[in-house]
Amino acid sequence: MEPAFQRGDILFLNNSVEKVYVGDVVVFKIKDRDIPIVHRILKVHTKPDGHVELLTKGDNNRVDDRGLYAPGQLWLEREDILGKAVGTLRYVGMVTIALNDYPVLKYVLVGMMGLFVLTSKEG
Repeated sequence: MEPAFQRGDILFLNNSVEKVYVGDVVVFKIKDRDIPIVHRILKVHTKPDGHVELLTKGDNNRVDDRGLYAPGQLWLEREDILGKAVGTLRYVGMVTIALNDYPVLKYVLVGMMGLFVLTSKEG
């Protein structure tokens, strides 16, 4: 979702929001996919019975997300939405990304903590 959000940003989500509007940033999960997606609402389609369907698009993408949705799915339903982004902490998640990308860092970090525990002196 660059330029709005960068890799490593932590998003605060609100899932109690009933109304969403064009331009809102939402996190949604596609059926049979493990990783949630953060994209902006492009269209809100309200049916006569009040049922709301959404179409999303990434800020850097040329086309909407219909190619990302499950086969045969043209719109997102409310149950696909995990939450609406209401805030962010910039780059705080880079620590988690680094630990996942480089597993050796986990062992180094745990070893350093163990070393600090062993070498610390109590009054």
